Amino acid sequence: MTDQHPAPPPADVWMLVRHRPAVLRRSTQELATALAAAHGPRFALWHTDELLIGIRDGRLTLHTLGGAALTPPEVVCVRQVAGPMDNDREITLLRHLERMGATLVNSLDAQLKARNKIWQLQELALAGLPVPDTLSYATAPLEGVVRSPDLTTPCVVKSVNGAKGAQVFLAPGPQLLHDVAGSLTRETPFLFQQHIAHSHGRTLRVIVVDGEPVGAVVHTSRHTALAANIANGGTATACTGRHPEAEHLAVRAARALGLHIAGVDLLFTSPDTYTICEVNAVPGWRPDMTQVAPAITACITRQLATHARATGRAPAPAGAPATPGRRPAGPN
Repeated sequence: MTDQHPAPPPADVWMLVRHRPAVLRRSTQELATALAAAHGPRFALWHTDELLIGIRDGRLTLHTLGGAALTPPEVVCVRQVAGPMDNDREITLLRHLERMGATLVNSLDAQLKARNKIWQLQELALAGLPVPDTLSYATAPLEGVVRSPDLTTPCVVKSVNGAKGAQVFLAPGPQLLHDVAGSLTRETPFLFQQHIAHSHGRTLRVIVVDGEPVGAVVHTSRHTALAANIANGGTATACTGRHPEAEHLAVRAARALGLHIAGVDLLFTSPDTYTICEVNAVPGWRPDMTQVAPAITACITRQLATHARATGRAPAPAGAPATPGRRPAGPN
């Protein structure tokens, strides 16, 4: 392999986003702009389909598709939603970057815990945190699972790696489970979770950064739908500071999964008690949640300082305008 194009200038901070032509989420664009302002030409945005990883002469390598050699960054801000990540694709790329010495925010181990809803619940339960009763399976036939005496209804049915409220529905009784079992996808397992009636169609999301709650919002579904996600037509009401016990629980959940940045979705078990629904390692946020992007930017600056101390290198000066060809924000 020979370099066909000059190497881009080294960047201390990368943002890694999903492959093109996917349009970046508004919150990802906002964060990319903030990081470009903070780190200037030392910041770069890369799509996962722009990078080649390899081994040459016994050393790990990183190139663009055009053949230009890339210097691995010191810190990578991962903005690829963890659930749909594939072991042989995105996870392998993240592992390669980590093995080349980059610090991932969040770490690969934390990303792996967050991408599977059962893995999350395992960690949260072992940490003594409240979670709904849940049943899942490994290779058992789904038709057999839905007839198990351990499966009670009503229950919420979810894919173990779904996102944005997709593949989520309420099964009010066993007959519906029996009817749909043959038509559900077999590629990934489902989980069957206790229905928290008090929180039907309503969730509380808390954004946690480095152990601090920096934003909170209540999502409410339209009509009587179960899922309250904005992607499914739900509404959002900012509520930062109004539910301190929920924010404290969210901080504990993020810590249990090892996440520096997390969106923790909580269910209301009563007006002032909560249980953890799920945790997102790549949360989005509303435009009026103005503390989130600065908090994440500060988190990454701290990660840079930690990396510099660990490697004995001083971080390069930041703040200059971004260089041409680097992509600080927006779809490409």
